[in-house]
Amino acid sequence: MTTTHERPVEPITTDADPTHDEVGRPWVIVAVREIVVRVTNRTFLYSTLFTLVIIAGFAAFSAWQAGKTTTYTVAVSSAEGTRLVEQAGAAARTSSDTVLITAASVSGQEPARAAVDRGDVDAWLHETPSGWTLTSGDDVSMSLQVPLEGAVRDAALDRNAAAAGTTVEALERGATLSADRFDGQTTNRGFVQAATFAFALLFLMSALMFGQQIAASVVEEKQSRLVEIIATAIPLRALLAGKVVGNATIALAQVVLFAGVGLVAVSFTDWSSLLPALSTAVLWFVLFFAVGFFALACLFAVAGALASRTEDLQSTTSPMTTVLMLVYFASFALSGTALKVASFVPIVSVVAMPGRIIAGDAAWWEPVVALLLMAAFSAGTVLVGEKIYRRSLMQTGGRVSWRQALRAAD
Repeated sequence: MTTTHERPVEPITTDADPTHDEVGRPWVIVAVREIVVRVTNRTFLYSTLFTLVIIAGFAAFSAWQAGKTTTYTVAVSSAEGTRLVEQAGAAARTSSDTVLITAASVSGQEPARAAVDRGDVDAWLHETPSGWTLTSGDDVSMSLQVPLEGAVRDAALDRNAAAAGTTVEALERGATLSADRFDGQTTNRGFVQAATFAFALLFLMSALMFGQQIAASVVEEKQSRLVEIIATAIPLRALLAGKVVGNATIALAQVVLFAGVGLVAVSFTDWSSLLPALSTAVLWFVLFFAVGFFALACLFAVAGALASRTEDLQSTTSPMTTVLMLVYFASFALSGTALKVASFVPIVSVVAMPGRIIAGDAAWWEPVVALLLMAAFSAGTVLVGEKIYRRSLMQTGGRVSWRQALRAAD
């Protein structure tokens, strides 16, 4: 009996090399072991590095695109055409310093067509009885067409106003249209959707990856009967706490790393002006993830305890996988009142509430209330999950159902 007791204690204390105080907290030893196992796993390191490369690659590509100058050369056959191209070039530089429009003189249609075919010019601007025409070998880019349309329109207005004995300002008085929203917000909707998608994808990837790892670790220890040896050295609730805390620490660190690199990537895009709102939403996302993942980690540990072998994990983890997929798709499908309600529902709020924060339609107290609800849900889940974990972990001979585990004696 004494030998059975000392064998499991020795590898645990030696691997973690705990101090005297740590021996009294065995969950710390388990948590440290879980962290060490994860950070030394090559698959985990490679997947993390691969994701970082993708994010960094996106940042580099965005920076390259933002600094890339596009030059358009327009063939003209008259001084008026040259003036219009110069005016269009000035307007393009005002709106974007990456678009350059220049003029090239040609003597007529045939030389212009030959220049287009050779690629020396992008289009030919010429005057016809019905007005100015821009002819090219393919579809004209909007970056070129819009400034030229503006230049032609301004020239026509100047000419027609002078003929009518008035001014362009008088003709355009009251002809402007401004855009507004009933909610008074000015946040770009495309940016909100993209950020919400990033939150949903990051949550899904992290929760599934670490959750499945927890479940697999539990069932491996159960199937190999190693947990029976560990149980003689430390309480099962300490084993569960160590696994949850260790994996939650690694998952949170990875999420913070990805979010930080993502913020840097956004700073190189046209959405860099929206970084303050995004940074606030990212902070709330990290808080919601940190609290919510404790519940998910506990549930995945329970799923591993309910299984008797690795092949059973697909059925025992399917409820959590289904919930995670629903949360992922809810970020795109819900809107209006449904989205507002969902932002207070635990687990769904991990993605829904940060999305509402970016959109600017969440009052300051709403994320606080949603986070408190998430904390209450996580606490209740951990309490119930701990009982199911203890009551099912030592049962062998077949897969244990949730009902059987709840009814089993301690």
